[in-house]
Amino acid sequence: SRVREAVVSTQSTGKVTIVGSGNWGSAIAKIVGSNTSRYPELFSQQVRMWVFEEEVNGEKLSHIINTTHENVKYLPGKKLPDNVLAVPDVVESVTDADILVWVLPHQFVKRLCNQIKDSIKPGAVSLSCIKGLQDSSEIALISSLIKEELGTDCSVLMGANIANEVANEEFSEATIGCSDTSMCDVYQKLFTTSYFKTTAVEDSQTVELCGALKNIVAVAAGFIDGMGLGGNTKAAIIRLGMKEMMQFCKLFSPSSKDATFFESCGVADLITTCYGGRNRKVSEAFVKTGKSLDVLEAELLGGQKLQGPMTAKEVYHVLKSKEITGSYPLFTSVYEICYEEQPPKHLLDTLSAAL
Repeated sequence: SRVREAVVSTQSTGKVTIVGSGNWGSAIAKIVGSNTSRYPELFSQQVRMWVFEEEVNGEKLSHIINTTHENVKYLPGKKLPDNVLAVPDVVESVTDADILVWVLPHQFVKRLCNQIKDSIKPGAVSLSCIKGLQDSSEIALISSLIKEELGTDCSVLMGANIANEVANEEFSEATIGCSDTSMCDVYQKLFTTSYFKTTAVEDSQTVELCGALKNIVAVAAGFIDGMGLGGNTKAAIIRLGMKEMMQFCKLFSPSSKDATFFESCGVADLITTCYGGRNRKVSEAFVKTGKSLDVLEAELLGGQKLQGPMTAKEVYHVLKSKEITGSYPLFTSVYEICYEEQPPKHLLDTLSAAL
């Protein structure tokens, strides 16, 4: 690709922009900022990070990040590399970028694409770290949305990655699904560190679907925790969830490889998300408090967005349109508990009936 030619040339280096600056976006910025410095022959030394501007204690967040090198709202206590520049204007942030790294809630992607599509450099590529799906009667990937709206190739990065643990430099793994195999080496250099190991595979659609679907299973795991049930029950949730994830991936992409489910994006991400992370946390509180998901999102997540229930709704619309909800009892039960006022114990009936 033209971008790969640019970033492997000694006369031209690839400019990287991170589209998003929340908890995970800031953790990714920490990695990318460090690695662009490590490979000056490949990457421009300044990494722009688009920041949705808001005020924190009377100061603009972008100003705080650029003066203290810390995202005090979404990743407090962790220093970002000096070469990461917070830019509140999204068009300015992406202008002349060779590589766009997408890290923001999936419901905002289409609107942002509309804002920046006239400012994208010819030959630029995208990589999405976004775990979600488009709301549609058909299965619609976020990478496909980015590709369609911007005309850029779009690979993905997914894995067992609790953002704060990655920012603490605790060992983690991730899977890069490369839709353009010529970019695999470039992406691995951009993201791999001593504590963040990446593996590149070509099965990018399966990698991305796993990243979205596991959040539905995490909601179910949170319901189990909220009901005070133990490890045996949660293990049953994880087993059935993995089965439905594999089934759904093969429905969408018959070429899905079983080996991909055993990469970090598959079983590893599923396990860590069912024991930690925001979807499990809020779903547990949903059972214990009786408060709505919207209220709990505002109370517990500090401005972060809940992905699991929304993904459950998006997947349910696909299953219903194909008249196959009965083949996905776990996914369907999560939707019904979140949106149709079924009690959380409905999930236990699902487990009892499931094969």
